[in-house]
Amino acid sequence: MADEDKDVGYAESYMTLKSYTKRARVERTACDDHVPPAADSIIGHCEYYYRPLQCEYTETVEKVTTGSAWATVKAFATSWDPWTDREVSARLLHQRQTLIQPDCTASDWSRHSNFMMRHIGCGHKPPGYYVSYGYFYCSNYGAKLKPTLSQAGKDWLDSARWYLQANMEDGLKQNMKGNLIQMSSVKPGNGSFKMTAPQYKLELDSEMFKSFAFKTHPLAYLDGGLAGLQLPDMMKIMGGPALEEWGDSRTYEQVWDSGKVVAGKTIGDAWDATRVDVADPASTALGRLMGAK
Repeated sequence: MADEDKDVGYAESYMTLKSYTKRARVERTACDDHVPPAADSIIGHCEYYYRPLQCEYTETVEKVTTGSAWATVKAFATSWDPWTDREVSARLLHQRQTLIQPDCTASDWSRHSNFMMRHIGCGHKPPGYYVSYGYFYCSNYGAKLKPTLSQAGKDWLDSARWYLQANMEDGLKQNMKGNLIQMSSVKPGNGSFKMTAPQYKLELDSEMFKSFAFKTHPLAYLDGGLAGLQLPDMMKIMGGPALEEWGDSRTYEQVWDSGKVVAGKTIGDAWDATRVDVADPASTALGRLMGAK
């Protein structure tokens, strides 16, 4: 599995008869596109996406200022090679057979570490979403926002986070079966979507994975009870730090999809202008929801 300097792969050993003289083949790489389901117990927790085991992630987050945090973490998640931390790589490789099992409950499991253990030395990198939009937003912005909300707002944060991850699991499961991913809200009237992704390849294309995840956001927000939140909670959510994401058209799409349903329940005719007027408080608040997962 390793030499004196670094971990380069993994191997399995077997007991054989003394008379068996053929040298066993040792695999140094792995490229397993089959995504096993997550354990039910991890759904709804920030660590579902990623666990901050690597020092490089922790040091990056600690060094940046509040104003530059999101841009820095997003860039880091895109370019980072998690295998550069040899100590953590060795720690995960020693658990490889456990971490790639379905419904794994090991303390080091996350979608990110599971991906690493299925793709060793093959050039594939975990989707940047797991570290940035997933773990960082959940553990940083969402955690800071929650204490400021009413009980209803806190309940919504917990519920929306659970639906976000359950929807992600559903999409990954569907991609194991074919090229079509389609999803409808649990609660009637909260929307639906469908998209295509090559079978087994959704997790291998970071941008495609991000687009898929964004499509699940409105369903999670609304099924989590977004339409029932009161204005004070919405205004606090509006104070989140996700302004940079208005540069991504997918943000507008998820906000619009969520807003159409909320509008029918709470805002009424005044919503007509919000698709183009992002300065409207309710519209802006919806845009901040991605920072409250």
